[in-house]
Amino acid sequence: MTFPDVPMPDRVAERIGKQIPERVLEAEKAATEAAASLTLCIGPRYRDAVAYNLQSLARANKVLAAYNPGLIVQFGGVS
Repeated sequence: MTFPDVPMPDRVAERIGKQIPERVLEAEKAATEAAASLTLCIGPRYRDAVAYNLQSLARANKVLAAYNPGLIVQFGGVS
C-alpha cells in the first residue's frame, strides 16, 4: 500500500530543520552540489575537477555519516 505524497507545511519543515546541526545542513548542501557537479565533468580534460568534487563529496559524507549514515550522498544522487 502506498500513500499519496502530502506537502509538508513550512512551519513543520522549519521545526525539523532546527533540530539538525548547522554543520550537517552545510555538509548535505556541499555533498549534493559535489555529486551534481560530478555528472557534468565528463572526459579526460576535467580530471582535476573530478578529483576536486570527489574530495568534496567524501569530506561532506564523512560529516553526514557521523550524524546519520542514512544521509550519505552517492555519486549520481541522494541514496
